[in-house]
Amino acid sequence: MLPQEFLYQLRQANPIDTVMGSYVHLIKAGSLLKCLCPFHSEKTPSCTVYPHNNSFYCFGCHAGGDVITFIMQIEGLPYMDAVRMLAERAGMTVPEQERDNGESKFRMRLLELNRAAARYFFENLTGKDKRGLIYLKERALKPEIIRKYGLGYADDRWDGLLNAMKQLGYTDEELLGANLCSRSGKTGNLYDKFRNRVIFPIFDLRGSVIAFGGRTIEKDGEPKYLNSSDTPVFKKGRNLFSMNFAKKSQSKRLILAEGYMDVISIHQAGFENVVASLGTALTPDQCRLMRQYAEEVVISYDSDAAGQNATVKAVNLLRAVGLRPRILHMHDAKDPDEYIKKFGSAYFRKLLEEADDAVSYELQRCRDGTDPESEDGTITALHKAISVLSGIENELDRNVYLSKIAKEYEISPEILKAQVAQEIRKRKKNEKKQTWTALKTAPLLRDPINPEAAARPKEAKAEEQILCYLFRQPDALEDVLKQIRPEEFVTELNRRIFRHLTDKLQQGYPYDLSLFSDSFTPQEMGRITGIEASHSELDISPKAVSDCIRVLKNPKLDPAKAAELDDSDWAANFQAIKQQKRS
Repeated sequence: MLPQEFLYQLRQANPIDTVMGSYVHLIKAGSLLKCLCPFHSEKTPSCTVYPHNNSFYCFGCHAGGDVITFIMQIEGLPYMDAVRMLAERAGMTVPEQERDNGESKFRMRLLELNRAAARYFFENLTGKDKRGLIYLKERALKPEIIRKYGLGYADDRWDGLLNAMKQLGYTDEELLGANLCSRSGKTGNLYDKFRNRVIFPIFDLRGSVIAFGGRTIEKDGEPKYLNSSDTPVFKKGRNLFSMNFAKKSQSKRLILAEGYMDVISIHQAGFENVVASLGTALTPDQCRLMRQYAEEVVISYDSDAAGQNATVKAVNLLRAVGLRPRILHMHDAKDPDEYIKKFGSAYFRKLLEEADDAVSYELQRCRDGTDPESEDGTITALHKAISVLSGIENELDRNVYLSKIAKEYEISPEILKAQVAQEIRKRKKNEKKQTWTALKTAPLLRDPINPEAAARPKEAKAEEQILCYLFRQPDALEDVLKQIRPEEFVTELNRRIFRHLTDKLQQGYPYDLSLFSDSFTPQEMGRITGIEASHSELDISPKAVSDCIRVLKNPKLDPAKAAELDDSDWAANFQAIKQQKRS
């Protein structure tokens, strides 16, 4: 276990507002700070930062905790790795007596292995087999951009990387864990995953190599692109290619491209603020990552059908996290790489400035698949347009687009406006219906963090008030312990919190939220932070605590248990209830 003095210094050196401010845009709200939550999609800030006690809490998704918890969640790291990251950030050294179950050491070994593999692939690029280098030169990549991205080459040997890494001391388990090798089902032997491919190392935001992508150099090679699967150091849906470079851009705009080569070509043309997803469709987590660095995203996908379909999905995902999507229109080129080669970076910059807003793009696509000359085609397109218009929240913006569509389709603006208003009312009615359904079913839903709370809501609330009182008045612990013991808490989570808090305070530690961070999961830390945040307006007195304790000591008798009580137990229970009512 890490010394509390070290953790105190770590938190002091990493104020939560400074750390979170490097990931999200913080807005002053009195003595507090607010932001759009980086852990779920929202348009109105519901995440509050409390600088006075170095914590955060989201009233929307209930994420919360201290600065260590935040780094664990935002970076997807285990506890000790989050501590190391914050220590490195502050120029501190983690004490040697750290608790480590082996998982952190394995992660560190995988990162070292990935770095060694990237060096191996890079050196291979200029080795005897020059096919990888020839391919990159044919794609017009300059030597400096090849070095900057650390591009490499995997030749056609089945064990080239395997043997090189074995010589460096890496084990079969580590090679499999990093997804650099696979095991043969026939022989049981390991073999290289990447062969006959140009290699694209994938870096995290700190510059560590976490995975690889490989593009075949064979004319009919399949698959065209091969990517690392998820590993202990890499989650495909949470990372973006070239984000380590794009985050350094001063622009509040990001360019979202479709693949590795598009990104590198755009970057080489002078646009550092470009990223791409990693061999999968865009995910909400990737959109939230972009939102940490940008306000607007220009979608620069291929102009083919697949690219356009992906564009529509990306628009919805980007909007959901509060980003403004815009769409790049390329003519006479299938992708940005080809466009830049044909017309140059100056024209590409002009293309970026002229990119359509997402609404205009969606309204244009309403005519797709319809016959514009027929009445049926026009009606179908209009119904699609009404659906788009009704989704625009700002009334002024909606009326601007509405007037444009009315003119384009030669229809009365009043009629179109009435149809849009009807669609809006219909949507609101459906939303209310869904909300009501959710409310009715909510009591039946199991609380995954504190399962007993749903069955014993009154007792769970009483426990939370006792805990909140002790968070504020830790010196009152002995008085509380005279009235109730940890085992008398009804719910398992709150019992653990109370017992842990009691142990720490009795050992002489001053109260701090981080007393819990090494013993509770990030989700449980969110609940602990929420206990304090949700009771912030409530003045909890010693008498109120005593009332809460009586609730726990005299719970409502369950009928099934009542049948099992003998006469003396029944009488004692009855007297306790009478006494509680008098109080």
